Amino acid sequence: MTREGFTFVLPALGISLVLFAIWALSSLAIVLALGGIFFFLTLFLIFFFRDPERKTPGGENLVLSSADGKIISIKPFPSVDFVEGKGTLVSVFMSVFDVHVNRAPISGKVEHFKYNPGRFFPAFQDKASLENEQTELGFQNAHGRVMIKQIAGIIARRIVCRVRRGDKLRAGQRFGLIKFGSRVDHLLPENVEVRAGLDQKVRAGETIIGVFKE
Repeated sequence: MTREGFTFVLPALGISLVLFAIWALSSLAIVLALGGIFFFLTLFLIFFFRDPERKTPGGENLVLSSADGKIISIKPFPSVDFVEGKGTLVSVFMSVFDVHVNRAPISGKVEHFKYNPGRFFPAFQDKASLENEQTELGFQNAHGRVMIKQIAGIIARRIVCRVRRGDKLRAGQRFGLIKFGSRVDHLLPENVEVRAGLDQKVRAGETIIGVFKE
């Protein structure tokens, strides 16, 4: 489980234990029911903040998904900051049932970091990529550049990003998470051949979504 999860798990667990203790003394059915609700909430939070190990495929020319979830959009984009020239946008939507830990798409150095405060439209809407609260991370290695956007959704109100410009990461290395449903955009330059499909389920640090062309 991620360390950020303890902020939610411990209070829920504590409340459930207190309610069960009160029920043991009072035998009130309503107290038992409330204790059960908070206990199942605790189990859900442990499930939500899970952080499983992943087997990262080898190959320095590979571009991996930075998020678990379903690909909801693959489309061209015009030139943007950090990624020079046109490219392809690959968007992954994370439901509350997906692992929310984000991982580096390539091995390289973080050459771009930008936080944009914004709004909280549903993460599956196209305008979320432009208007929602988000963090941009640009990775660069010998093959080229890839930019990632961590985008908050209508429920997700907390983006966690543990790296900054100048940090070096290996492909598949954890760099943050987004709490409670969200989206991650991958902005791939023209020299990346997309190897993923629309509606495909992907896993962070494992699923290949593109390959740098030689």
